[in-house]
Amino acid sequence: MTVEVNGVSREVTLDNRTTLLDTLREHLDLTGAKKGCDHGQCGSCTVLLDGRRVKSCLVFAVTVDGRSVMTVEGLAGPDELSPLQSAFIAHDAFQCGYCTPGQLCSARGMLDEVSQGWPSAVTGDLSTPAALTDAEIRERMAGNLCRCAAYPHIVAAVREAAGARGPAAGATRAAS
Repeated sequence: MTVEVNGVSREVTLDNRTTLLDTLREHLDLTGAKKGCDHGQCGSCTVLLDGRRVKSCLVFAVTVDGRSVMTVEGLAGPDELSPLQSAFIAHDAFQCGYCTPGQLCSARGMLDEVSQGWPSAVTGDLSTPAALTDAEIRERMAGNLCRCAAYPHIVAAVREAAGARGPAAGATRAAS
């Protein structure tokens, strides 16, 4: 099968039962996505598949043939961090760091969803762009667990990164 990973086309031969997570880690040497629960409950394996957040431990690799995957290794350029990664560092949005790759990929996908006008379960007014309040960020990031409980820092980092994306994020810096 052929898959584009972080902008590079990669060919791999796999058993059809191999997960995307195992493919990334064991066959492509991309160890950013972590194997936490292996049941899709913790989010430490979150990557972007065609721009959408997925838990890579739940996706069979054969289903991504010809598609595009972005891992935490692909979020930044070779010489600098992405604004999201910089915000995570500035706000100490990680402690042990185990969940951080999944948190970063989820946050990237979530910010893209907001910029496209997707509502969440806590979006109050569906006729206007969602204001990225703390409650909105928490709801949208709920699929990613942090054992160290760095949640307030993660929320602050995501809010800062949303501001760095500018007005295209749909007036997302409303008071929380």
